This record gives sequence, structure tokens and C-alpha cells, in this order.
Amino acid sequence: MKRRRRGRVFLAAGVAVAAAGGTAAAVTLDRGASGTAGGSTLPPATAQVQRSTLVDAETVDGTLGYGTETAVTPRLRGTVTWLPAAGATVKRGGRLYGVDDTPVVLLRGTLPLYRPLTPGVEGADVKQFEQNLAALGYDGFTVDEEYTDSTADAVREWQEDLGAPETGAVEVGRVAYAAGDVRIYEVRGQVGDPAGGQAVLSYTGTTRVVTADLDVDQQRLAGKGAAVSVTLPDGRTVQGEVAAVETVIELGDGQNQEPETKLEVTVSVADQKGLGTLDRAAVDVSFTAEKREGVLSVPVAALLALAEGGYGVQVVEGTATRIVPVEIGMFSGGRVEVTGELSEGVTVGVAS
Repeated sequence: MKRRRRGRVFLAAGVAVAAAGGTAAAVTLDRGASGTAGGSTLPPATAQVQRSTLVDAETVDGTLGYGTETAVTPRLRGTVTWLPAAGATVKRGGRLYGVDDTPVVLLRGTLPLYRPLTPGVEGADVKQFEQNLAALGYDGFTVDEEYTDSTADAVREWQEDLGAPETGAVEVGRVAYAAGDVRIYEVRGQVGDPAGGQAVLSYTGTTRVVTADLDVDQQRLAGKGAAVSVTLPDGRTVQGEVAAVETVIELGDGQNQEPETKLEVTVSVADQKGLGTLDRAAVDVSFTAEKREGVLSVPVAALLALAEGGYGVQVVEGTATRIVPVEIGMFSGGRVEVTGELSEGVTVGVAS
């Protein structure tokens, strides 16, 4: 379920410069040779130069769960004779569901079984299947891209253990591949239904993750491996890490709503116990793109656009003022990092 983002939004540097420039453009000053302007003209408000830590961060809505659901539709013809319970975990070599009283087996891999495997067949799909067969403890064959008579002999042993016909060949639909162990999310069919044509169940991964949507211009927040803070519904916080970022297109309604490109971010959480028993819970996800420690900063409204280019601040010294040029850096929470002939505690003018 995708939801509208909410929470604190800190301006990124590119955006904030434009905003600051728009504010300061009305107060464009010429410093002149002496570096002063309006010596006794006091600003309407003042603030102090502060030394602190600035953070470029955003908090968005997220969902805690077991990740994206994958629907499973039988490719074998017959009758559904067994289905797992929702919430059950199926490991490699385990029964995912049954057709005509024989199991459809879960194996690990990314390439679907798109053709029957028989002696003489060669390819990456053969190697993937043989890797699984070996991992389940069957031997007597070489794990490679060739399905040999030795492979067929091992398959007959496997089929005998499954209670399936001992043909030595693997028919399409007899196995289902997933990246790892799976958790049954929903059982959609019933025992006795005809197999094929509609999904009988859906599954997810077995480890809880957090998913969140970001706009494309927020990509800086979601570098793979970046640290993330997740706030749970009860207020507790757990730490996570960006595990994957996928670009997705949300289709519009074809009338008033245009398609939108989003970034779907998956956050892994190492402390699964810290998540308690939560599943499908709404959470807040805090991303941090950059942190600048111990820098000088002023309110964005203190920036002045200088006639000769660049920015400055109006330093207030008693009843006198002077303009000091500054280089600007990171923007965060209404403040901007500045470097120049300034020190902590100096008073600067702020536009009203």
C-alpha cells in the first residue's frame, strides 16, 4: 500500500539556493571598496552565527511487512489437492502446494522452469536445477549445464522421495523458483479447485523489511547501504539499512492524474526482535543524505545577494553594520552553512 508522504522536509542545497536568492534579491547590496554598507542602518531583526551539526534528512511514510507479494499460478493441469496455511514458511525442497496428490516443490533460483528437463538438454536452467538437487543431498552427477543420464538417475531418487512418478525428467510446473525461503502471505484457492488459470497462493520473503516511496529528486537519500532510522507505531526506534532501490511507474487514471515515476526503497532491519510481532504496520522512515558536524550557520533569511555576485551577511556591531561575503554550503531546517570572516556568536541581520 502506497501512501502520501508526510513529516519534516529539509531543503536540499540546490532548492534552497534558489529560495534564498529570491529572498535576498530584494536586498542586493554593493559593498564598495571599504566592505561596508549603510553603516548605521540596523536590520529589522537579528540572529547569531551558530556552530552546530546540520543534517540533510527527510522523514517519509513507510510500511513494515515481509516485502513484495508474489502470486503463484499452477502450470500443471489437474486438481489442487493440498495448500499450505497462511503464515507458514516453506524452505528449499519443501512442498509449496499439491496437484493430483503430488507436490510442487520450492527451489532457489531466478530463472523459471520454462521447459521440461530431460537427458540431452543443456543450458543455465539445467545448472540452476542441478545446484538445487545437489543442495538437497542428491549426488552421482556433475553440476553443470548438461542434463545427463546421471542427472536423470538422481532425479528418480528425488521423485521417489517425493512420492512422484519416477520418470527421471522434470516437467514444467513441478518446481517453483524463489530467491530464498518464503512465507505464505495469502491462500487464494481451495483444495479441489482445478489447477491452472488462477493463482492459488501468494508468498513473501521470511524476513520483515520496510518499504517506502521517494520522489526521483530524493534519490540522494537512498544510496544502497545508507543508514535509516525507523520509528514504530509505539514510538520505539530501530535502525535499518537501504537494501534495494527500484524505479517504479505509478500509472495515472488516464484523465486528471498523470503517470509518476517513483523510487521504491526496501530497508532491511537486522534487529528483527526489536520489531516485536508487528506485521503490515505503518512506520516513519528517516533517511539521512548528509551530515555536517561543527559548521557555522545562519538563518537562510540572513543571506544577502551581493551586486558583484555571490552572497553575504550583514554583521551587526552595536549601532553599526557591515557586509561580510560568505561561501554557502549545506542547507537544513531553515539554516545554511557559511564560511568566511565570521565566528560563532556574531550577530547578523535577518530579513523580516
